[in-house]
Amino acid sequence: MSTAIKETNKDKVFKVFIFLFLTTALLIVLYPLIYIISASISNPAAVNSGEMWLLPKDITFEGYQMIFQNDAIWRGYLNTIFYTAFGTLINLAVTIPAAYALSRKDFFGRNFFTGMFVLTMFFSGGLIPTYLVVKSLGLIDTVWAMVLPNAAAVWNIVIARVFFQSSIPKGLEEAAIIDGASNFKMFMKIILPLSAPIIAVMALFYGVGHWNGYFNALIYLSDKDMYPLQLVLREILVLQEMASQNSNMSGSMAEALHSKQQLAAIIKYGVMIVSTLPVIIVYPFLQRFFVKGVMIGSLKG
Repeated sequence: MSTAIKETNKDKVFKVFIFLFLTTALLIVLYPLIYIISASISNPAAVNSGEMWLLPKDITFEGYQMIFQNDAIWRGYLNTIFYTAFGTLINLAVTIPAAYALSRKDFFGRNFFTGMFVLTMFFSGGLIPTYLVVKSLGLIDTVWAMVLPNAAAVWNIVIARVFFQSSIPKGLEEAAIIDGASNFKMFMKIILPLSAPIIAVMALFYGVGHWNGYFNALIYLSDKDMYPLQLVLREILVLQEMASQNSNMSGSMAEALHSKQQLAAIIKYGVMIVSTLPVIIVYPFLQRFFVKGVMIGSLKG
């Protein structure tokens, strides 16, 4: 005997509406991606004139050739990889222990420290005082200026704290204490192995932030050899914008600016593709941890 529920006309209309809505949302999301990929292998003149609006036109790989031959881009790429890896390690080294300590009910002053952490989410010293602190510590034009000012995000500490409170069995901690394990040993041997989902989530959050970040480099770095990839890309975009604004100039200066504008237009979209590839490659491996960690914190928090 069939137990399937018969769909009404309203259900069918609703399904059609959902299908159309999701299809529209998919096209809205896919169009910029397809456009950037197509523009990266199209003639820049066709892109700037609007002739290329979806599929590649006058296909050329000159932009990628210039990217692979450009020392500044490769240097920025390596800098970004280093800042991301080193910065994420520091973020995790600060966030995970802090969140676990705040999740322990037997931690004296837990509410006070939690309140002080949360207070910084609403009030901060501002850009100029922060810059003065970084400068007084001698961190200008150093790697530390890229990783220490944002060593921890309070919101991530709160998320990790909720995870520890809701997902780590208290009986397990009590059993470890009875067996004579110290707090440090319990954290290293028991808590961390059980915290893979939230560690993966935090690593993804912090890693993407470091990879896309450019503001700290813009403020604290003047040595171009230390520029991350995003700042190199910003210089390319600024160069193209400056050339377009001075398109009415005449003489050799105008020709030079126009030549640089064409160069920037050729490699701009290619750099966008190259700069996003690592995140796209890494995300599928962290997706299952990402979904599990976020859902546990949201449902049990």
